[in-house]
Amino acid sequence: MRILIADDESIIRLGLKKMLQEMGHEVVTAVNGREAIGMAQTQQPDLAILDIKMPYTDGLQAAQTISRSHPLPILLLTAFSEQDLIDKATDLPIHGYLVKPVKPAELSAAIAIARKRFEESQALAQRTADLETALAERKLIDRAKGKLMETGMSEAEAYQALQAYARQSQQTVAQVARALLKK
Repeated sequence: MRILIADDESIIRLGLKKMLQEMGHEVVTAVNGREAIGMAQTQQPDLAILDIKMPYTDGLQAAQTISRSHPLPILLLTAFSEQDLIDKATDLPIHGYLVKPVKPAELSAAIAIARKRFEESQALAQRTADLETALAERKLIDRAKGKLMETGMSEAEAYQALQAYARQSQQTVAQVARALLKK
């Protein structure tokens, strides 16, 4: 994986980089949140590890910005186990929280879990979008059936008419319904 590390402490950054490279990952580094946001766009990482407390843009803000523009698994890293930071982090689309100093086994486990949770959340988001589209199409078709039923057709006849025209015109029933409602 290509992993983005953002930490303003060079010793932490270098230590994480070494651990990740030993695990076989490619690593790109940033010294603050603002730089991490830019690198997320240009370097296209597969995962980001962001320190919470950094100058210019902190890890919480960077995580929020990166997840909107370039969704990827994000782990937050901090030397502090403060409850208010944890509470803020739970409101963000992150996939893990690590407390410094990080051990290789913890890091490896966190990466595996973050990747899996991210894949699951992306699949759920896609399923939700597909269901919303299907519901919108169903409503559109129902309105078109209603318009045909105003001409005296039964509901079954109206749906059959939409289906027949869809087959003839090589369109979906939703496309036919949309065209009918525009008339």
